Amino acid sequence: MDLLKLVALDNDDIEVLSAHIQDSVVKVGDILWHPAEKRIVIVINRFDWESAQGLEPPFRRRRAALRFERVNAVKARQITCSDKEAVLNLLAVEFAPTDAPAGQVILTFSGGAALRLDVECLEAELADLGPVWATATCPSHIEASAVKTA
Repeated sequence: MDLLKLVALDNDDIEVLSAHIQDSVVKVGDILWHPAEKRIVIVINRFDWESAQGLEPPFRRRRAALRFERVNAVKARQITCSDKEAVLNLLAVEFAPTDAPAGQVILTFSGGAALRLDVECLEAELADLGPVWATATCPSHIEASAVKTA
């Protein structure tokens, strides 16, 4: 399979990018904020959804980089930035315009953790870095309607 490379410049683009990085795992130490360059780079281990054709292994993960440009500020919720080995499970990425073309990029992680990027405009890129490895499990999500309460 060819290496994936996507650019996101609008809401439609960010939805496609979000679908490809759903269930990626990220170490806090792999979130690299460069304020002088107005850039944040997040190195992820993304689940290779395009290769997951059925419910049987082998499934794959790929090392990839997620980059956002024109970032004015980064805010974290329920993320201990000093705990570089902590692992986060990335669920989705969304863009909310504020004063167009400016807005906020929200990276939502499991357990209520989130990153909010205040951006001049949406300019993101996802690029596979090459390494790929097999994993025995496929991420799954329990729908709220399927959860029974006691």
